Amino acid sequence: MVAGDDSALVREALAALPEAMAARVGAVRVRLQADPGFGSSWRRSDEGLEIVAATEDVEEHDVALEVLLCIGQAVWGTTTPAEREAWLRLIGEEIEAGVEGEIDEDALLEKRALLGGRFSARSRRRLLRYAGASFASTAAEYVHSLWHEVELREGPDHLPAPCVTQRFQLLERWFPPR
Repeated sequence: MVAGDDSALVREALAALPEAMAARVGAVRVRLQADPGFGSSWRRSDEGLEIVAATEDVEEHDVALEVLLCIGQAVWGTTTPAEREAWLRLIGEEIEAGVEGEIDEDALLEKRALLGGRFSARSRRRLLRYAGASFASTAAEYVHSLWHEVELREGPDHLPAPCVTQRFQLLERWFPPR
């Protein structure tokens, strides 16, 4: 459900959620907020997941992606220990292979913070922050790719296509498309 200003693209993005992913977060209620300086946020309630998405100077498609990112963050909080270990193993293999890029800017910042020095690289807290950011952004892009055709960005700051494929295949096992 989208409250406030209607957003067809947010509705389309939510309709693309795999059933297993939707079951993890429960009912999703989205409120669009046009206040300047406001950032998107989410919280769990008795009714499910409540998302407030910033719309000020943001294109409708990007608002929908922000909603999917919030859902990805919420889903990360529901992962089982086995799922977290599988995700950590996957991103660990990418790091060991020297993959420097990431799927989005937030995950890239967390990855750089993790790999910024010897102390940071050994920090379990930093690793989990990076894992959560990479999972949430990958989950958002996975649903985005189920919603409509997407193009991968290329370059040193971006995750190479084979890595995106591996991540999507893992998410597809956990959250098969409708």
